[in-house]
Amino acid sequence: KRNALAGEDRARLAATMRELAQDPELRVAVITGAGDKSFIGGANIGQMSTFPNPDAAAEGSRMTHLACDSMRRMPVPVIARINGYCLGTGMEIAASCDLRVGSDNALFGMPEVRHGIPSGMEACLLPRLIGWGKTMELVFTGKMIDAAEAHRCGFLERLVPLAELDAAVEYWVEAIVTAGPRAIRLQKALHADWERMALADAVQRGIDAIGKAH
Repeated sequence: KRNALAGEDRARLAATMRELAQDPELRVAVITGAGDKSFIGGANIGQMSTFPNPDAAAEGSRMTHLACDSMRRMPVPVIARINGYCLGTGMEIAASCDLRVGSDNALFGMPEVRHGIPSGMEACLLPRLIGWGKTMELVFTGKMIDAAEAHRCGFLERLVPLAELDAAVEYWVEAIVTAGPRAIRLQKALHADWERMALADAVQRGIDAIGKAH
């Protein structure tokens, strides 16, 4: 199933991340898929086809949002270790992480329209990462792009051979855990402010955060 996530899987992922977020000793989180062929192959299409009504379909979408939102609300950086297929919900979850490294066998796409539904929820994060044009290409065509293109358009911060994926993740993890833990948490909170605030307000919030670090 390419690590496709059913509704209960997304709910469990969100609950796990919320639980981890309560750990005051947590310094960084890494999310990846089992095996080396798929990160997250999307939502479970078979389950989606059995939704009895629009309310049930909306609840499934809400589960996707909660999983993504749990990444964004983590008080520490979240790294997406992308190994293989990263489709639909998988791409949304990866977009919700702070850093993304992918193996050279990874494939990316938003195939929802090919199944008769639009890309929603955290697909709205994609224009900030890859621009409007590339986002529209993905969500209108449902076609996949390879890891080299995902890196070129800015979705991946790093692209490495599959055999070097763990080393690439460890490079980031080591840098994060050797930094000041309070500073990292303040930086993560500032990132959220930068996204939602006007420039002048974001600058002032940064000034306030530096004061809190002392």
